[in-house]
Amino acid sequence: MLMNLEQIGKSFGEKVVLQNVTASVEREDRIGIVGQNGAGKTTLLKILTGEYTDYAGEFSLTHGVTLGYLAQNAKLDVTLDVYGEMRSTFAPVLDAMAQMQVVEKKMAAHPADPALLEQHAALQAVVDAADGYNMDVNIKKVLSGMGFPQDTWEKGVGVLSGGELTRLRIAKLLLEKPDILILDEPTNHLDFTTMEWLENYLKTYSGAVLVVSHDRYFLDNVCTRIWEVSGQTMTVYKGNFSAYLPQKEAADALRQKQHDADVALAEKLQDYIDRNLVRASTTKMAQSRRKQLEKLEITEAPKDETNKLSFRFEYDIEPWNELVIMKNLTISVGGRVLLEPFTHTVCRGQRLVIAGPNGAGKSTLMQVLDGKRRPSGGMVRLGTGARPSIFEQQQHRAGAGRVIDAIWDKYPQMTELEVRSHLARLGFRGETVFKDCSSLSGGELARLRFAEIVLERPNLLFLDEPTNHLDIYTRENLTEALMAYTGTLLLVTHDRHLMNSLACPILYLEDGKASIYPSYDALMGRSAPAAPAAEKSDAAAKAGYGKEQRRRRAELRAKIKACEEEMERCGAREVELDNEINSPEVYNDPQLLRQKSDELEDLRFHQEELFAAWEAAVEEQEQYERSLEDTENTGD
Repeated sequence: MLMNLEQIGKSFGEKVVLQNVTASVEREDRIGIVGQNGAGKTTLLKILTGEYTDYAGEFSLTHGVTLGYLAQNAKLDVTLDVYGEMRSTFAPVLDAMAQMQVVEKKMAAHPADPALLEQHAALQAVVDAADGYNMDVNIKKVLSGMGFPQDTWEKGVGVLSGGELTRLRIAKLLLEKPDILILDEPTNHLDFTTMEWLENYLKTYSGAVLVVSHDRYFLDNVCTRIWEVSGQTMTVYKGNFSAYLPQKEAADALRQKQHDADVALAEKLQDYIDRNLVRASTTKMAQSRRKQLEKLEITEAPKDETNKLSFRFEYDIEPWNELVIMKNLTISVGGRVLLEPFTHTVCRGQRLVIAGPNGAGKSTLMQVLDGKRRPSGGMVRLGTGARPSIFEQQQHRAGAGRVIDAIWDKYPQMTELEVRSHLARLGFRGETVFKDCSSLSGGELARLRFAEIVLERPNLLFLDEPTNHLDIYTRENLTEALMAYTGTLLLVTHDRHLMNSLACPILYLEDGKASIYPSYDALMGRSAPAAPAAEKSDAAAKAGYGKEQRRRRAELRAKIKACEEEMERCGAREVELDNEINSPEVYNDPQLLRQKSDELEDLRFHQEELFAAWEAAVEEQEQYERSLEDTENTGD
């Protein structure tokens, strides 16, 4: 065991943030820490890293265990270059090597001196422990993996951008190789290639890894356990994020069932007391029931800490087929070419993700497409009947009044009840509808904008990094809403789970060149683009996305989603059955144990059938997508 937490609690005045937090960390653990914004994840991290010392309970590190924490404001030496900053990590090793040279010269003169031999062995141990002789190899490996090509190694730390500084801090921390590595949102500011490299590195890391992240793709690829911070405490789940969801659902269902049973028993006891307390013949029995009722502890019902939202993007007007038309479009800013001449048409019902490295010009391109910025050359035109809505990366609401007014001022015909009901579907409940917009967090501002977009009923969505500032649960709700949207979608995002869920082409922008890839996997493999954007004909686009094709693709998506939902329900029931079988009332009753075991066996057989059906649907969808790509590429 590397770390142990026993009944940890933390309060700020009368506000209890954490209580009864118990967990341990073993070597090889890959732990994802998740929870709603404000649930207490940051407080937990500050306890783990020693920033908070005034807490209840016991927190301990095993003797000799080292802990490394990615602090966003960690100091770097601005007088060094990138390579020098990385090399400074090995300062004790470099010092030991220098001392070894001095000792070796003395040993040449006095080869039998035991003190010199002992000193040399101690220095050698320092070098070996840090793999000092492979120091430069490890530095180059980590720098390259974290997106620092060789021509940037002599770049001064003082001139690095915010994203580069974050990546350098991660690189330096990885090089230090602490026993426990704690990372807070490590995928921020990373491009796709760097994220994939970091995931692979962490999966084979020699120590334990604790990660706070809202990136589901990252949590699924790296983590083997999930710590969920909610309801002022923390619950430990086995597996990655996708495995955690059905376990949580099953645990909540069991808790709700026990709560309902306790409430029903309390009502039954109270009813008996009310009917029999005043009757002399039954007074003693009623008093006994009263004592039983007083001792009864009602299990608390599970709270919906995920703040599940319920909204859909829908539209009324069907637009013209050619909806976003780009012809020889060029974009230059400050003499720098962000987009060379580019021709492409986005048709009705299509989805297109715009991706690329930081600073490539993704947001600038989106502003040109949605009409906020004029192109440097060529043209952009929206088709007849287009009704666009725009989500900007940064939402600003200075002087906008209250949350309820943001909707009511635009839709005065709505009643207060209708406005509040609509806002509740986006997570604004109770008194939060009267909050001043200027005091909203980034996530709240995003949800308020989504509330407006739902009422705008657009058939064309321009979204620039819509998942920024959202917690992982709200990201899931948004992903579901965008998957169900049948209008046209243009989206700038670095969220790989959202990208994969939408299963649409990706326009990758880099060094002024735009290439279109059929999927995220194709982008990561850097296979040939789906087709040169400038050469793809409008006729092929129409043929590939006709009504029948869209209908069939929707059917396949629905079938796959239904299978996945049923598999999740089965997984939840499997966890529930396992818990029941391991309970004393079941394993001490042979007949009941046999029934539960048979049900579990039938359930697992059904899961195999579901997986086979899901696999067949996915394969059919892939074949269909390939045929569409072939049709588009041949122009048939």
